[in-house]
Amino acid sequence: MAEITDEYMKKMLTKSKTYCIVILKEGPNSSVAGAKGVVWEHGRRNFVLRREGVMPIVCRVSDDSYVSGVAIFDASIDETKKIMDEDPSVKAGIFVYEIHPCMSFPGDCLT
Repeated sequence: MAEITDEYMKKMLTKSKTYCIVILKEGPNSSVAGAKGVVWEHGRRNFVLRREGVMPIVCRVSDDSYVSGVAIFDASIDETKKIMDEDPSVKAGIFVYEIHPCMSFPGDCLT
Protein backbone atom coordinates (compact mmCIF):
# COMPACT_ATOMS: atom_id res chain seq x y z
CA MET A 1 0.00 0.00 0.00
CA ALA A 2 1.31 3.48 -0.88
CA GLU A 3 2.35 5.83 1.87
CA ILE A 4 0.16 8.91 2.37
CA THR A 5 1.75 11.87 4.11
CA ASP A 6 0.03 14.30 6.46
CA GLU A 7 0.74 17.09 3.97
CA TYR A 8 -0.99 15.20 1.17
CA MET A 9 -4.01 14.51 3.38
CA LYS A 10 -4.30 18.18 4.40
CA LYS A 11 -4.06 19.28 0.77
CA MET A 12 -6.69 16.78 -0.37
CA LEU A 13 -9.10 17.62 2.46
CA THR A 14 -9.22 21.24 1.22
CA LYS A 15 -10.59 19.87 -2.06
CA SER A 16 -13.45 17.91 -0.48
CA LYS A 17 -17.03 18.94 -1.14
CA THR A 18 -20.40 18.36 0.51
CA TYR A 19 -22.71 15.77 -1.08
CA CYS A 20 -25.76 13.88 0.15
CA ILE A 21 -26.04 10.15 0.65
CA VAL A 22 -29.52 8.71 0.28
CA ILE A 23 -30.34 5.35 1.81
CA LEU A 24 -33.43 3.89 0.17
CA LYS A 25 -35.43 1.37 2.21
CA GLU A 26 -38.55 -0.71 1.74
CA GLY A 27 -41.68 1.26 2.44
CA PRO A 28 -45.07 0.13 3.75
CA ASN A 29 -46.36 -0.51 0.21
CA SER A 30 -43.33 -2.43 -1.08
CA SER A 31 -45.33 -5.53 -1.97
CA VAL A 32 -48.59 -4.04 -3.27
CA ALA A 33 -49.93 -4.98 -6.69
CA GLY A 34 -48.28 -2.95 -9.43
CA ALA A 35 -45.19 -2.10 -7.35
CA LYS A 36 -42.78 -3.56 -9.92
CA GLY A 37 -44.02 -1.18 -12.61
CA VAL A 38 -43.62 1.82 -10.32
CA VAL A 39 -40.12 0.67 -9.36
CA TRP A 40 -39.27 0.36 -13.07
CA GLU A 41 -40.20 4.03 -13.54
CA HIS A 42 -38.15 4.89 -10.43
CA GLY A 43 -35.21 3.24 -12.20
CA ARG A 44 -35.86 5.21 -15.38
CA ARG A 45 -35.83 8.41 -13.33
CA ASN A 46 -32.55 7.34 -11.74
CA PHE A 47 -31.03 6.99 -15.21
CA VAL A 48 -32.08 10.59 -15.98
CA LEU A 49 -30.66 11.90 -12.69
CA ARG A 50 -27.44 9.99 -13.34
CA ARG A 51 -27.16 11.31 -16.89
CA GLU A 52 -27.72 14.88 -15.64
CA GLY A 53 -24.96 14.48 -13.02
CA VAL A 54 -27.32 15.08 -10.10
CA MET A 55 -26.95 11.53 -8.85
CA PRO A 56 -23.56 10.39 -10.15
CA ILE A 57 -23.49 7.22 -8.05
CA VAL A 58 -26.46 4.93 -7.55
CA CYS A 59 -26.22 1.42 -6.17
CA ARG A 60 -28.96 -1.17 -5.91
CA VAL A 61 -28.54 -3.25 -2.75
CA SER A 62 -29.04 -6.89 -3.65
CA ASP A 63 -29.10 -8.66 -0.30
CA ASP A 64 -32.20 -9.55 1.70
CA SER A 65 -31.95 -6.55 4.02
CA TYR A 66 -34.44 -3.73 4.36
CA VAL A 67 -32.07 -1.46 2.38
CA SER A 68 -32.98 -1.26 -1.30
CA GLY A 69 -30.32 1.15 -2.54
CA VAL A 70 -27.76 3.83 -1.83
CA ALA A 71 -27.07 6.93 -3.92
CA ILE A 72 -24.84 9.97 -3.76
CA PHE A 73 -26.37 13.25 -4.86
CA ASP A 74 -24.44 16.29 -6.00
CA ALA A 75 -27.09 18.54 -4.44
CA SER A 76 -27.99 20.20 -1.16
CA ILE A 77 -30.10 18.42 1.44
CA ASP A 78 -33.13 20.54 0.48
CA GLU A 79 -32.66 19.83 -3.24
CA THR A 80 -32.12 16.13 -2.60
CA LYS A 81 -35.26 15.97 -0.43
CA LYS A 82 -37.30 17.65 -3.16
CA ILE A 83 -35.96 15.20 -5.77
CA MET A 84 -36.66 12.20 -3.56
CA ASP A 85 -40.14 13.38 -2.56
CA GLU A 86 -41.05 13.46 -6.28
CA ASP A 87 -39.79 9.92 -6.90
CA PRO A 88 -42.72 7.74 -8.04
CA SER A 89 -41.78 4.88 -5.71
CA VAL A 90 -41.48 7.20 -2.71
CA LYS A 91 -44.80 8.86 -3.56
CA ALA A 92 -46.40 5.40 -3.75
CA GLY A 93 -44.93 4.34 -0.39
CA ILE A 94 -42.94 1.55 -2.01
CA PHE A 95 -39.73 3.12 -0.74
CA VAL A 96 -38.84 5.45 2.11
CA TYR A 97 -35.48 7.16 2.44
CA GLU A 98 -32.93 8.81 4.71
CA ILE A 99 -30.65 11.67 3.65
CA HIS A 100 -27.24 12.23 5.23
CA PRO A 101 -24.76 14.98 4.37
CA CYS A 102 -21.29 13.69 3.57
CA MET A 103 -17.95 14.91 2.30
CA SER A 104 -16.03 13.47 -0.63
CA PHE A 105 -13.75 14.45 -3.46
CA PRO A 106 -15.04 15.73 -6.80
CA GLY A 107 -14.15 13.30 -9.57
CA ASP A 108 -14.27 10.17 -7.43
CA CYS A 109 -16.03 7.36 -9.24
CA LEU A 110 -16.55 3.63 -9.38
CA THR A 111 -14.44 1.66 -11.81
